[in-house]
Amino acid sequence: MRNKERIMAPNQRQRQLILSKKELKKINGRRFSKPEESSGVGLVYPSYDTAFKLLLLARFCSAVWCHITDCDETYNYWEPSHYLLYGTGQQTWEYSPEYALRSYMYLLLHMVPAKIYNYLLDPNPALVFYFTRCFLSVGCTLSEVYFYKNVSREFGIHVARLTLVFLILSSGMYISSAAFLPSSFSMYLSTVAIAAWYARQYELAIFATAISSLLGWPFAALLGLPIAVEMLIHKRGWVKFIKWVIISAVVIAIPMVWVDSLYFGKLVIAPLNIIFYNVFTSHGPNLYGTEPFSYYIINGFLNFNFVFIGALLAPLGLFLVWLIVPARPRDRSCLSYWYSLAPLYLWILVFFLQPHKEERFLFPVYPMICLAGAIAVDIVQKLYFYVRTKFNPSHISCHYLQYTVHITVLAMLTCGLLGLSRSLAIYKGYYAPMEIMTEVNKLGTEGVVPNDVNINFCIGKEWHRFPSSFFFPSNNWKLQYLRSEFKGQLPQPFLDHENATSIIQAHFNDMNKEESSRYINLDKCHFLLDLDIETETALEPNYSRLNHHFTIVKSSKFLDASKSHPFFRAFYIPFVSHKFCTYGSYNLLQSNKFKSILLSSNRRIPSFLKQNTELGTQQDIAVDLM
Repeated sequence: MRNKERIMAPNQRQRQLILSKKELKKINGRRFSKPEESSGVGLVYPSYDTAFKLLLLARFCSAVWCHITDCDETYNYWEPSHYLLYGTGQQTWEYSPEYALRSYMYLLLHMVPAKIYNYLLDPNPALVFYFTRCFLSVGCTLSEVYFYKNVSREFGIHVARLTLVFLILSSGMYISSAAFLPSSFSMYLSTVAIAAWYARQYELAIFATAISSLLGWPFAALLGLPIAVEMLIHKRGWVKFIKWVIISAVVIAIPMVWVDSLYFGKLVIAPLNIIFYNVFTSHGPNLYGTEPFSYYIINGFLNFNFVFIGALLAPLGLFLVWLIVPARPRDRSCLSYWYSLAPLYLWILVFFLQPHKEERFLFPVYPMICLAGAIAVDIVQKLYFYVRTKFNPSHISCHYLQYTVHITVLAMLTCGLLGLSRSLAIYKGYYAPMEIMTEVNKLGTEGVVPNDVNINFCIGKEWHRFPSSFFFPSNNWKLQYLRSEFKGQLPQPFLDHENATSIIQAHFNDMNKEESSRYINLDKCHFLLDLDIETETALEPNYSRLNHHFTIVKSSKFLDASKSHPFFRAFYIPFVSHKFCTYGSYNLLQSNKFKSILLSSNRRIPSFLKQNTELGTQQDIAVDLM
């Protein structure tokens, strides 16, 4: 009997084989599961407080050191905001009541806090500019922390940690986070909406999508489509969906239409107007230039380096993992990887195919690019570990993160350092306009130019880099345009009238045709902003070399991209980049005649120069001066 038992009972080696067969599926599932599900894997997981502090620090750096990368931000948002606060500013055709493509409600969301700050402390306008940027930075940070929290819930600690690092260090977030643009605003709210979706907080997801689409950018509604499909088809939550759509319309759309109609002087639904112009007109946005398909690929790599490449390839990686890596099914409470990333790839599909491409059009999905890039790194780790276990089966019961930490560290260091390098290259190469305009602001605050003198501040070919009238010392400084090689339509000042926003000004068109009424004669300029890169044309002379006419007051280095090495102008390498990059001079020029008047009589200004409505317009005073 004992011999029979000895023959029937498995020995130790047999028991191990039997156990491995029984538990193989379970072990495979555990080793490729979320890291928090494996007690054997220790992870450094930043708390939400730590994430908030790190993100806020990064966003404040953007607010202070990132230049305005898109002239649309200056002329469509900062300039009308300056008008709302101080009564002067540039008006674009989109704000003409004849077209009414932009919403004053969106501006007021930002200018109400700025107005309170201005009322309480009466700061310099430049400080209001930076206050607004910091206000935007806080909003961006809060949305990112909420996103980080729910990415951790949906995808695990490891993916969330990688996402956080990419959010903090990527150049794309550096550029977009503090930008005063509807696409950045939609980025904040769409990030909240998608995070709420991951948390199954459908009410918040709908409401955030509505704010993003109605007050920000109407096309951002595309990101809410997968959320709506899940609610209506998978969850069959028709009642909840319709209820919150109605609530959103009442709370957001009705006040927006009322405010915009009040400012434009007629019934205006700005989101519908901008959709109609961009989609249903024969010319639409293509008037402002078209780009090849590769534009977003190159731009995406510059802003996110290998994170962007990983985000594009993540669907292929997910398919390979599903095909060859044994793993237990995803928790039923979680969305499938494919569907949870659907908003990103839906956006890419639509916008990559549009002829008119701009960097800011991808802003709404920047946080999702970071998430998809983090998932791509996680995929590489799983595939690497799977291959390794084929050669070394002794690791079969281990979690994949135990043997792929070096991939995590390599990804963080490589992508993080490239992100920092790109951000530094942007700052060192293109910050000069902000630096020069800060000096312009000091001319008034330090008393170099009295604030009761009307000043013509002129720009020619550099009109698209002007950071806004917030840097002018006072309302007596007026922006003027010199003729250049640019043949499109430039803005013009808001009328000095109580109801200027509801008055249709002459010389506006929606065809981007040049309006000659915008230009001023060079002799009427008191100050001029210009870039000297030793090139000139008949319409764009090198003003900095006109020594008989102008004196250089302040100069700052500005990258000459055409004469610089493509890699070293794109990424800053300490002690190396300057050898391969060429810089021009970004100059603030002062009229010699105006300078002589300031210097005479101990800088006492003749009475005929001082602001006096009886003397006529500000241009008339300039004529007298010259």
